[in-house]
Amino acid sequence: QVRLVESGGGLVQAGGSLRLSCAASGETICISTTDWYRQAPGKERDFVASIAGGGRAYYADSVKGRFTISRDVAKNTVYLQMNSLKREDTAVYYCNAPNSDYCPGPADYWGQGTQVTVSS
Repeated sequence: QVRLVESGGGLVQAGGSLRLSCAASGETICISTTDWYRQAPGKERDFVASIAGGGRAYYADSVKGRFTISRDVAKNTVYLQMNSLKREDTAVYYCNAPNSDYCPGPADYWGQGTQVTVSS
């Protein structure tokens, strides 16, 4: 099993920055790619960014140029640096990691989420 714990959310003014962290523990050998999703009130959970095992990053169009995903392999932690925040970035941000086909357990793992609120 793998446990994902997000941190770093909070209240920030529009134009400000936050850095989210997603720390993995347990059988981390079973995960490679790590994703960030977000869910605003009354809306579906949407993809934000992803970092593959080799380090290649992918972003939703809505955050390209403003958000940066990175990882610290030694700490089993993935970061989401969010700059130039907008009110529409307000959401609960979740960390997700697909489970390896070679490991028992669920298809993927989710963290508990961290709230990001951007005020005008």
